[in-house]
Amino acid sequence: MKSSTAPADPALIDSRTAAWRLLVVLAVATLGNAAMYVLPVVLTVVQGEFGVSRSGASLPYTATMIGFGLGGVLCGRWADRYGIARVVQIGAAAVVAGFVLASVSNHIVLFTLAHALLLGLLGVASAFVPLIADTGLWWHRRRGIAVAVCASGNYLAGAIWPPLVQWGLDAHGWRPTYVVFGLATGLAMALLSLLLRQRPPAVQPAPAMAASSSSGQGPDRPFGLAPGRAQAWLFVAGIGCCVAMAMPQVHIVAYCTGLGYGPARGAQMLSLMLGFGIVSRLASGWVADRIGGLRTLLLGSALQCIALLLFLPFDGLGSLYVVSALFGLFQGGIVPSYAIIVREHFAVREAGARVGTIVLGTLVGMALGGWLSGAIFDLTGSYRMAFVNGIGWNLLNLAIVAGLFLRARRGRLALERVQPA
Repeated sequence: MKSSTAPADPALIDSRTAAWRLLVVLAVATLGNAAMYVLPVVLTVVQGEFGVSRSGASLPYTATMIGFGLGGVLCGRWADRYGIARVVQIGAAAVVAGFVLASVSNHIVLFTLAHALLLGLLGVASAFVPLIADTGLWWHRRRGIAVAVCASGNYLAGAIWPPLVQWGLDAHGWRPTYVVFGLATGLAMALLSLLLRQRPPAVQPAPAMAASSSSGQGPDRPFGLAPGRAQAWLFVAGIGCCVAMAMPQVHIVAYCTGLGYGPARGAQMLSLMLGFGIVSRLASGWVADRIGGLRTLLLGSALQCIALLLFLPFDGLGSLYVVSALFGLFQGGIVPSYAIIVREHFAVREAGARVGTIVLGTLVGMALGGWLSGAIFDLTGSYRMAFVNGIGWNLLNLAIVAGLFLRARRGRLALERVQPA
């Protein structure tokens, strides 16, 4: 792909070029999101080495998620100005520096800062929000499935890397594993960025943007609300669903260790969970192209709540494998649904900034959920109440999304009444 500073030919939308680019973006996302899933594997080792509590050992993950969220907004704006190739190159350098700095840390504070400022703020952030926003500009008819494929890189990272990191941890220790892992993933990201220099085609308006203002909705009144207020509700909804999501994703390895099954089993369950999350994201993208992002989010949230409930009565080894797979299958499409909702209900010119802000909410939720689960474990000595806490936050998400769905439905009915027969 040749480099260009001008918008590409609109004929490239839904084209073979867009498909090849999507594969490259998927690979970059799989590499760049690795830092999120290395931490759960080394959680108990870091806790013992630095002599901190479980909640203290969870703080690097929390800091990474906060950095990821803030960096998503920052990297999204850089991508709008300079293109995603430069942003990915910055992220690649940060991945190398972050893993190497973390590997030589002799205190939990330096370890946390390396993850927050390098791996989260620049590394992971460069490989998620900018890629999703860019992908949405290359697709029209299959936007839902294309965004889902791009977002699946996040879970593909979770399916591939934990077992490999666990092997490196067992064979060589976490510090050498961090160095080799950072060099390999950062170099690969830098090379792939050379294939992403072409700018996206001109933005095409989403079909839902044609909604009449006579219904009280449309891009200037999403869900019949002021855009800022609608975005705020989605931001809070994102916090709720991802506090719930963080409990199994961050603590499944430690949970299995506490049950006596060992960290290797936990790493396998995390890999299984996120592998099924890929299936979920692809299926949810296909569903969203047919029923819309809001209905897809409502469905995913309800199913995630059911999966969390299943963790309470079932803690046998075999049943945990099954429940972990179901959790991944049920919740994988939740976060990409927010990006599709923004494209369907908000002004297209604001899509990048609003996607970045709402994704920030989901990452605040992941950060808060990762820390809260560790703190609840420290207080109670088990993860049972941490699962209950996640279920409560999930119900908050369900309530908000259901409320927005009902407002959108009333708006559609009002539009049908004012339209001539």
